Amino acid sequence: MKRLIYLILPAIILASCGGKKTVDNTQKLNDLKKQRADIDTKIHDLEAMGGDSSKKATPVIVMPLKSTDFVGYVSVQSSITGDQNVTASAQAGGVVKSVLVQAGQHVSKGQLLATLDAATVEQQILGQDAQLGLSKTLYEKQKQLWAQNIGTQVQLLQAKANYEFAEKQKAALVAQRNMYHITSPIDGVVDQMNLKVGDAASPGMSSIHVVNNSQLKAEANLGENYLGKIHAGNTVKLLFPDLGDSIITKLTYVSDAVDPSSRSFLVQVKLTGRTRLHPNMSCIMKIANYESEDAITVPVSIIQKTSKGDLVYVADGNKAKLVYVTTGQNSDGQVEIKSGLKAGDRVIVTGYDNLDNGDPISIQQ
Repeated sequence: MKRLIYLILPAIILASCGGKKTVDNTQKLNDLKKQRADIDTKIHDLEAMGGDSSKKATPVIVMPLKSTDFVGYVSVQSSITGDQNVTASAQAGGVVKSVLVQAGQHVSKGQLLATLDAATVEQQILGQDAQLGLSKTLYEKQKQLWAQNIGTQVQLLQAKANYEFAEKQKAALVAQRNMYHITSPIDGVVDQMNLKVGDAASPGMSSIHVVNNSQLKAEANLGENYLGKIHAGNTVKLLFPDLGDSIITKLTYVSDAVDPSSRSFLVQVKLTGRTRLHPNMSCIMKIANYESEDAITVPVSIIQKTSKGDLVYVADGNKAKLVYVTTGQNSDGQVEIKSGLKAGDRVIVTGYDNLDNGDPISIQQ
């Protein structure tokens, strides 16, 4: 019996020690889990405040803002034309007999530029000259006889009528012959000569161009959405890339009618005394339609559009700061900022696409 007691007593002692150890391990595990939860919470809070000191600073370039006068432009492709830019052509068809001028030559209004073969009409004129001479002689003799009281008044009137009829017939033939002549409709310069002796010419054929460069103008067509926003007298810049030149002038004409097919309206700028300009030259017409004094502007390219609005990043010490902005007119790659930024702010213009609010930055010079 004593032996049995000695065997059971150690077993009870061992069992009680094992249970106490299990309780201690559970408590330690719970404590560690609580510590881990506290650490995770602190890490999350630091990350939210940009306090992750291990994150590398993003190199950026900043642009200090200052107020300036801002002008908004409407840009459109334009071309140079002339009030006097005409095509001279024959009124009748025929073979070119002579060309009397060349490209670049100054000509006067009515000057003969070229002739077509009008041999048939010329022969008719020669025949009519003989008839006219006879009619004139008979009329003069009849007048002499009438002065001597010889003959009748009817004979005198008949001779006069025959003479006048012969004159009108010749005038008609001369007018017909002139239809084979090409003359200049205006004073100007022969811009193009598309005829040579032996060519076949016809009425309306684009044969000889004559221009007067003293009355040039720039023309462009604007979409109907600008109607009422563009007015005669607006400042205009004309840019000539091929000449490396520009002209600042005023808009001289704005059409009130919209073309039904193109849904656009015509605008014009008159140009005088511009010897370097020529008809059909192309240029860019920039019409000023908006002005603002002491405006804040930034490059259009740095504006980021989001569901919450337009935003930019500015340098706030050594961190990036997100700023929502309200934009206005834009022109020449710049946009006016109505609200959100002020003079003195350093807006980030390079490196902003890799930033989040509060990220560390390294400002490059």
